[in-house]
Amino acid sequence: MKSSIKTALIIAAAIIPFFAHAAKPKTYSLSSPDGRTSVTISANGYDVSHDGHMLVSGAESAMVLKDGSRIGVSDSKIIKSQKTAAKKEHIEAPFYRQKSFDFTYSKLVLEFAGGFKMEWIASDEGIAYRYLTTNKGKTVVLDEVAEFRFADDSRSWLSYSTNEKKPMAMAFQNSYTVQKLSDGSPTLAFLPATVENSNGPKVTILESGIKEYPGMYVEADGHCLKGVFARYPNQFDKYRGRQQRFVTGTEDYIAVSEGARAYPWRILAITDDDTQMPVNNMVYALAEPSRVEDTSWIKPGFSAWEWWNDWNISGVDFESGINMDTYRHYIDFASENGLEYMILDEGWYVPSSGDMMTPIKELDIRELVSYAAERNVKIILWTVFNVLDDQPEAFEKYSKMGVAGFKVDFLDRDDQEANDMVWRLAKLAAEHKMVLDLHGISKPIGINRTYPNVLNYESVFGQEEVKWSEVDINMPLYNTTFPFIRLMSGYTDYTPGSMRNASKEDFKGVYSSPMTMGTRAHQVATYIVFDSPLTMLCDSPSLYRREQETTDFIASLPRIYESETVLDGKIGEYIVTARQNGGSWYVGGLANWDGKSIDLSFSFLGDGDYSVTLYRDGVNAGRNAEDYAIETFSVDKSSIRKITMQSGGGFAMIITPKK
Repeated sequence: MKSSIKTALIIAAAIIPFFAHAAKPKTYSLSSPDGRTSVTISANGYDVSHDGHMLVSGAESAMVLKDGSRIGVSDSKIIKSQKTAAKKEHIEAPFYRQKSFDFTYSKLVLEFAGGFKMEWIASDEGIAYRYLTTNKGKTVVLDEVAEFRFADDSRSWLSYSTNEKKPMAMAFQNSYTVQKLSDGSPTLAFLPATVENSNGPKVTILESGIKEYPGMYVEADGHCLKGVFARYPNQFDKYRGRQQRFVTGTEDYIAVSEGARAYPWRILAITDDDTQMPVNNMVYALAEPSRVEDTSWIKPGFSAWEWWNDWNISGVDFESGINMDTYRHYIDFASENGLEYMILDEGWYVPSSGDMMTPIKELDIRELVSYAAERNVKIILWTVFNVLDDQPEAFEKYSKMGVAGFKVDFLDRDDQEANDMVWRLAKLAAEHKMVLDLHGISKPIGINRTYPNVLNYESVFGQEEVKWSEVDINMPLYNTTFPFIRLMSGYTDYTPGSMRNASKEDFKGVYSSPMTMGTRAHQVATYIVFDSPLTMLCDSPSLYRREQETTDFIASLPRIYESETVLDGKIGEYIVTARQNGGSWYVGGLANWDGKSIDLSFSFLGDGDYSVTLYRDGVNAGRNAEDYAIETFSVDKSSIRKITMQSGGGFAMIITPKK
């Protein structure tokens, strides 16, 4: 008896380690080409580490389908895995922040039963994943689990919804709340969202390739940001003022599509230093390549614009407003200063009619287009997203007339139906060789790579906010914050160029004669710091002519650049950006209300001597924000120059090689 008990114990002792080993979940790992960043995937979720420090730990990801199945690493059996060695992809990027760039990454594909896969990318810029399906029929996604469970309770930068009752219905325009994750509001926040690890690196959550799917919001929950998605809309109403459509009813699912497809990329961009943030390329790199073979007709440019300055011109012999004389005046101004475009904003058709095929009787669009063309200026027309979508014949009518494109406004949603509309309009615009400026919309998701005729994207707490706000909205703080976060998604329609500039003490919101917070040099520098291939000159031609020296400086800047680097900066404090075009360089700096002095090194230059034209804060700009000075000097790559940005100040610099 004792012998049999002993034998049983020996057998049990041998079996227990076997089962313990068998029960251990299988893990899959992937590292970036430089070996610094890695992701580990198991039945317990996924972990992301950088330089040996855990950034994300035990995060869950899954797709919940209408048929009751759940696809995810902790829910589905992985039947196959395939890892691809590091690959370098050269990406041509017309009208982007740089002409081209290399994207190097490793890839891991996990295959599940039922026709689903999960693709992971590890690049030197971060980690990304997406789901794919090979199914031929209809796939209905009930919900998606997208957790970003951070390893510690560190600072976060979140832009919360401005609509408490319907948080998914808003313009995606708000400043950043900086707080610990655990102090986060239950209110939904929109992307991008940034979290700082206690060891230093920052993780920014981004998306790319959203098609036939809703965009993601995030909700703070302890150390975690959880993805939240709009349900698929099935009932609508319209705001009578602009005939803007809004959602009144939804299905119980978030997305529906037919056939094989790829779902959106979820991106965790990782940066060691704040200067790496504005030049992270993951959103653009992971987007679908261009569907527009010939992009020669797409023209970036600067635009005169009337809405921000409220059609407020002076010194003329006609009454300004939405009429032919006023628009000829704006076109003349654009032509005199070499501006490529003139935007006709809201009012050229009756917004409440929802009929953009019928301009108001005071305007002859064909005549204005002809008048502008004779002066080498192109016309862009404003409209509402669903109005253009309901009248697709507008593309043919106005393109034949010579209109260059549309500024499309007031989408204010991020559900699948809204995103489907954006893709339809981008495609139709490309077919009719028209450009688009997407306003009143969520963050860029790489569609500007797929359709390079999408020349701008709002989703920014931009300059329009000063028309109705008080000084506590703190635009100098925002202007030194959002370039680090929001520009990771892509360019932005901030609408710079104010010629009325105010100190913190003097600022007040004025609708018809608006002023901006910070100095004149701060305004000029935004043309270099902010990515924007279609950029407004937001103020009145009357003021620009009065300030012709400043106007000349702005108008002389390139519309796009071949490369970009952020030389110095700290989120929320200051930023210094350098852009290269041909042999010349353009440097812009912005400071918050505290101001900043820097020792600018010119080591980024090539060999030889260079001439510099510096537009900087005047010595009295701290009191009179319109005070500026222009000076010229010579430098080479060994030069260092001290530059002081006053309170809310800045500087802009044009550097050209000496012959």
